[in-house]
Amino acid sequence: MIIEQEKKFNNVLSKIEGTANEQSFFNMFLETYPEDWKQLKITFSKFKRSKQFGRTIPLPRPEQSLRKEIRQWLQKQ
Repeated sequence: MIIEQEKKFNNVLSKIEGTANEQSFFNMFLETYPEDWKQLKITFSKFKRSKQFGRTIPLPRPEQSLRKEIRQWLQKQ
């Protein structure tokens, strides 16, 4: 979960030159907000460590999660 996601996505979009696609948006987000990316990875690793053997992880991988959020946000634009 990214705090103030709408504001941060708008900021990233303004920094991208040319047409924004999912990959360029993802890369620019990682450059612009490394702390948020780090927090997503930390949250995922906490869940992964706390899971019991044979159970599934309730969170998607951080890359998948962020790409899904970006894809949905770009479709709204």
